[in-house]
Amino acid sequence: MPDRYKNIEPSKAPSGKRFRRNAVYPDIKLDENDTYIIATGSDRYDTLAKEFYGDSSLWWIIASANNLKKDGLIPTAGAQLRIPANGQDIKADFYEFNQKR
Repeated sequence: MPDRYKNIEPSKAPSGKRFRRNAVYPDIKLDENDTYIIATGSDRYDTLAKEFYGDSSLWWIIASANNLKKDGLIPTAGAQLRIPANGQDIKADFYEFNQKR
């Protein structure tokens, strides 16, 4: 899975130690073209992202849009999930915002 931190430039502490800042996620606004689904026991955020965006690395968009934890890939079965219609725009916003920090 591609690393969404790869475009976040490392920073350097006064001690000289290099580090990467935490990623900051953009607000994902409702859109009338968003899709809503009911998660099944076999759904995963990465496979849903692959299905809807053609890119499994965009799983965090679906998790963020639904205010779900970002440290796991499995939604709760039976939960209604919003799949934002503008995934590529959200990805571009993420990279642009984090490169400027």
